[in-house]
Amino acid sequence: MADETTNSYWIDNTPAPRFSALKEDIAVDVLIVGAGITGVTAAYLLKQTGHSVALVDKHRCLGGETSFTTAHLSCVTDSPLSQLVGSFGRDHAQAAWDAQLAAIDLIDRIVSREQIKCQFDWVPGYLFNPAPETGRPADDEPLDLEKEAREAAELGFDAEFVPSVPFINRPGVRFENQAKFHPRRYLIALLRLLSAGKGCQMFEQTEIEEIEGTPITATTRDGHRIHCEHMLIATHVPLQGKVGLLPATVLQSKLAPYTSYVVGGWVPRGTVDEALFWDTGNPYDYLRVDRRHDHDFVIFGGEDHKTGQVEGTTECFTRLEQRLRRLLPDVAVTHHWSGQVVETNDGLPFIGETAERQYAATGFSGNGMTYGTLSAMMFADYVAGVKNPWAELFDPGRTKIKGGVWNYIKENKDYPYYLVRDRFAGAATRSLRSIKRGTGEIVDVDGQPAATYRGLDGRLHVRSAVCTHMACYVHWNDAERTWDCPCHGSRFSVDGDVLAGPAENPLGEIETEKKETRGTRD
Repeated sequence: MADETTNSYWIDNTPAPRFSALKEDIAVDVLIVGAGITGVTAAYLLKQTGHSVALVDKHRCLGGETSFTTAHLSCVTDSPLSQLVGSFGRDHAQAAWDAQLAAIDLIDRIVSREQIKCQFDWVPGYLFNPAPETGRPADDEPLDLEKEAREAAELGFDAEFVPSVPFINRPGVRFENQAKFHPRRYLIALLRLLSAGKGCQMFEQTEIEEIEGTPITATTRDGHRIHCEHMLIATHVPLQGKVGLLPATVLQSKLAPYTSYVVGGWVPRGTVDEALFWDTGNPYDYLRVDRRHDHDFVIFGGEDHKTGQVEGTTECFTRLEQRLRRLLPDVAVTHHWSGQVVETNDGLPFIGETAERQYAATGFSGNGMTYGTLSAMMFADYVAGVKNPWAELFDPGRTKIKGGVWNYIKENKDYPYYLVRDRFAGAATRSLRSIKRGTGEIVDVDGQPAATYRGLDGRLHVRSAVCTHMACYVHWNDAERTWDCPCHGSRFSVDGDVLAGPAENPLGEIETEKKETRGTRD
């Protein structure tokens, strides 16, 4: 095992490829400034759609905050869901969480499509109040976790209150469909895909000094020019760019940088469930567990404070390690590192146009991997002229958004994410026996989403609810008594047979109790 170091665990075991500096004037469709998760993902998406891209970084690709994350992939925001509902209304709060699930879904699809080995895993996440004996109070008063779980479930997220969080042994909320991955392995794979063939040029040690005009001309410190139609500023804290000094200062006044500390180490295999954990302390602690062949690696973070406002920062590592050892006495600590997160004045990031054809993304708080990916998705839509359902919510020029005037799902039902959202909502937990004659429902059968129809004769027809074309969840068509896929239009009979493509294979079988499948009658 490695000696103790202050380097990021991700950097320590995964070197990134190198690229040369820009040495001539070039012209591209899109310029992306900043090669972290936002910039690299945006370059990948735009290359996929046929755009020519220049991706530049002042230092090294993946040399910034992306490599100092703890790489939680979660829809759970730093601000509690109930607080978002109170501030922005139910539709906007749901949209903020939905946006991050859409980002996790994109990462999952890219990993699958490109066969990237980056330790991506779907895991549950747990939220809980810290124990009183830790001396770490929550904000004002302990969060009502039962209310949080109920609110999340009502908004369509797969959440439930649990009397005891595994390993922590305190009441909490369990959120399904969270995830984790090795961020550098994932992004290095994307960098290699970007460097293959034509479509994307990457430059390191290339600092943008001046941005002007429409179309845009960006000039480097060395005097080279990049001409482009659109530009994304993906630099953690955005450059001023074409924005005037006053607007840039106003945006900066809405941002607050915080330093967060992390320790990592080995524990015996199986000591802790492979999951994500957060408490509601102020600042909060967070933990992730990665299963290895003969041991587990744990990453434990917290001790956040405004950057530059605490002396003796070594003590932050000391306190954090002491709390980790109370949780896991056998941990062999091998790594310490810190990173910076940027908070906003209202708890949501700023993602959108800041000047004509200039786009920026910042203020990701503790959700950098998801909001960074989301920013890339939104920018790709912006370049393509596609309406994005989250554009208004995260607009950098927004004033406080009021709830109650936005029919969120109805207005965005045709956006690709909403055609697959059911996979994150969780199948209903109602009993098979509760399904009425002539009715089809998606129910949970031993953890599997089941497309279940009870015929007029009382007989149950149970098949997998996962379309065999692109793994969307089918919906019940009451008029035709068929299972229809909302993604690409495949249709199936109640017995799962293909009625219309593009699916070619029937819905999969699901085992149920014999007394149900043999025709239980109401």
